Amino acid sequence: MAPEAATPWAEHAERSLSEAGHRAGGARAAVIEAIADQRCCRSAQEIADGLAESGSAIGRASVYRAIDVLRGLALLQRVDLGDGELRYEPILPGGDHHHHAVCDTCGKVTPFEDERLERALHKLAGDISHSVDAHEVVIHGACDRCEPGSRG
Repeated sequence: MAPEAATPWAEHAERSLSEAGHRAGGARAAVIEAIADQRCCRSAQEIADGLAESGSAIGRASVYRAIDVLRGLALLQRVDLGDGELRYEPILPGGDHHHHAVCDTCGKVTPFEDERLERALHKLAGDISHSVDAHEVVIHGACDRCEPGSRG
C-alpha cells in the first residue's frame, strides 16, 4: 500500500505485524487494505469477494489466515449480527468505534455512534463494579423501509 493511501489503522496494523515478526506483504497487505477501506463490518467472504472484484487472486483461505493473524494481534474485532455469519472490522488505535442496527426483514446493517449510550454503558459498569475493556451493541428490528406504516 502506498504511504499516501494508508489509513491510520492500516499503518498501525502493518507496524503491529512487523513488531510481532510477521510479514505484511502479499495476502495480508491486501486484506489490510480491504479492511481499512471498509465503512462497516464485513464477512471474510465479502472481503474475499471484494478482493476478487478488484482483480486480486487472493483466495478465501488466505483471507481467513490473515484475519486470524490480525485478530490475534487485537487489530480486528469479530462482530456477530445474529445471522450466523461472522463479520470483522478494525479495532482503531484511538478506541473510536460504532455499533450496529440490523433490519431483521431485509438484512440492512446501519452503523451508528451515540455518546449518550457510551456514557450509559460506562456508568452501568461502575454501578456493577465491573471494568469495561470492550463492548458491542447490536440492535435488531426493522429499518424505515421495512417497518409497517413507515414512509420509507
